[in-house]
Amino acid sequence: MKPLTPAEVKAKFQSQGKTFRQWAIENGYHPVDVSHVVTGRNSATRGKGHEIAVKLGLKIPQDAA
Repeated sequence: MKPLTPAEVKAKFQSQGKTFRQWAIENGYHPVDVSHVVTGRNSATRGKGHEIAVKLGLKIPQDAA
């Protein structure tokens, strides 16, 4: 399983007609945190940022590696 690029994640959301804000709220995250992960402002190496990146498909979960 290959991680998605931020551009691929954005395209996926656009094709589904969903915003990052909607996804964030549905998944219990603050929209700014999600935005920071997608744009790269949060390196998502651990904690909440990493959790968001894994759920979005930007990173592969440790147990799947």
